[in-house]
Amino acid sequence: MVGKSTLNRRKFLRNTTLVATGSIMVPNIVPASVIGKNPPSDKIQIAQIGFGRIARSHDLPETMKNDIARVVAVCDVDTHRMNDGKKYIEGYYKEKMGDSGYMDVRTYQDYREMLEDKSIDAVIISTPDHWHAQPTIDSALAGKDIYLQKPASLTIEEGRQMSDIVHRTGTVFQIGSQQRSVNPWPQFKKACELVRNGRIGELKHIQVGLPGDPGGDEEPEMPIPTNLDYDMWLGSTPWKYYTEKRVHPHEGYSRPGWLRCEQFGAGMITGWGAHHIDTAHWGMGTEFTGPVEIEGTAEFPKSGLWSVHGPFHIKSKYANGVTMEVSGDFPNGVRFEGSDGWIFVTRGNVGVTASDPTSANSEKSPFKASDPKILTSVIGPDEIHLYESPEQHKNWLDCIKSRELTVAPAEVAHRSCSACLVYHTAMKIPRKLYWDPVMERFKNDDEANAMLSRRQRYPWGTNYSLGK
Repeated sequence: MVGKSTLNRRKFLRNTTLVATGSIMVPNIVPASVIGKNPPSDKIQIAQIGFGRIARSHDLPETMKNDIARVVAVCDVDTHRMNDGKKYIEGYYKEKMGDSGYMDVRTYQDYREMLEDKSIDAVIISTPDHWHAQPTIDSALAGKDIYLQKPASLTIEEGRQMSDIVHRTGTVFQIGSQQRSVNPWPQFKKACELVRNGRIGELKHIQVGLPGDPGGDEEPEMPIPTNLDYDMWLGSTPWKYYTEKRVHPHEGYSRPGWLRCEQFGAGMITGWGAHHIDTAHWGMGTEFTGPVEIEGTAEFPKSGLWSVHGPFHIKSKYANGVTMEVSGDFPNGVRFEGSDGWIFVTRGNVGVTASDPTSANSEKSPFKASDPKILTSVIGPDEIHLYESPEQHKNWLDCIKSRELTVAPAEVAHRSCSACLVYHTAMKIPRKLYWDPVMERFKNDDEANAMLSRRQRYPWGTNYSLGK
């Protein structure tokens, strides 16, 4: 994912931080493939940050199949994965182009060194959750367009910093919220359009089903593998001894253990929630705000390495009066309930990836309604038509050329993630919480507000990237 902690950080900051301080006017930064030495017809030069299961199974193949893209570099703190990434990308182009020498992929263990390469136009960030916001900020400041795997950030404070910098630099940004694109799941856009256009009457309530994670055993301390820059892998989070199940498999690309450690993420409330909460927001038109009242319960492991939530139940209310419940007790998906009927939408009986858990009552039918005629209702030309995106990565590439907003830009990404993190806070505090989505603070609640950020371990973190 990232790497080599010996880089001259002062040089990187000198070249980027002035943009973030507000002391100078920030221009829109356009990649080299759009203006400058390369004409718009040239391919978009892309670097991959993080070569794990998501990169190899989803982000890279979905990007490289587009002829407009050319993946030229790969970076990972684990040199085994870095070298695997090089072989994977070169092998893909060899098969596609029929030329074993078509691509010589550059490798990096530190993404900051890679960002100094002016020929790179854009990056794909497929790292663990705690390494999302900082490389996004660094990449935006370096003038690169960005595709980021969800969720947007580890904390609400980091997410706000990230969204602000992306907007101030004019970066073309896409979050991996692929339920917004018609390929492979057109039913989500259709469901949201039907709800927005009143096919179930006045929207009253939303049920979101998503799972928790099981706990695990204590795990022994192990020697740090020589191929892993473990200090940088931990990044801004506290130092903990190395054990394989805290990080990722030493061999292979199965589901990594960090997904179940609160040090690195909130668990499935952001893992699945970043998708389904985003769909709920899209359907009710609350993409730039969040809930105003929240209360919840959750079970957390009392021992063992893994610490993210298990079974949970969240209740919330939005300023428009719509209420929402989120729980693993519901079928995996989103159910919109209105005054005249309901619509349920899901991917089917699948996880975020094949190795992720699903809700206990997984649905096999991906699109249902109280009246089947609702699903075949045609959206008229004068009604609300939502953004048409063919596929998440292709939409990003097209927008790099056009400089238009993607289907899931930075502020939308931040608001979906921040709602999930607000729900996570409610799991921890046994009382009703009142959230101000404009100020992004809890009202009169110091305990809850203390959870909006985490202390960042020097010399890593978004604050360090921004010179704070």
